[in-house]
Amino acid sequence: MRVSIIAVGKIKERGVRDAIDDYVGRIKRYAKIEEVELKDGDEAEVIARFEKAIAERTKVVALEVDGQAWSTERFARYIGDAELHSVQSLAFLIGGSYGLPPALSKKADLRLSLSAMTLPHRLARLLLAEQIYRAFTVLRGEPYSH
Repeated sequence: MRVSIIAVGKIKERGVRDAIDDYVGRIKRYAKIEEVELKDGDEAEVIARFEKAIAERTKVVALEVDGQAWSTERFARYIGDAELHSVQSLAFLIGGSYGLPPALSKKADLRLSLSAMTLPHRLARLLLAEQIYRAFTVLRGEPYSH
């Protein structure tokens, strides 16, 4: 399975970038993963950039503050179900300072919330990468998840 984290904006803070890179490296033990950074713009431009970055036959997860709030275990089951059902690609979408365009979010297979609080995109990306890694360890019963 391929996992894509597609986000508006670049991570400029070295410490945050290092932490994300660490989790991305860990995820590579379980799945192919890519991180795609998109340039911000008006709504139409952002939608076009996201649509270009999302591969065909991809399950799309829009990260939204008002999305479903799941436990780590529920999130792990979602990823496990995707593996079990041979989902080729999972894409997690993170918007910029104004969030995801509503038209894009509405088309997603799942709208997921990492927190009821609004997070800066760089912290949302770090939290997401950690939770994807944790989900794989939960699925395999590895010690990191305890």
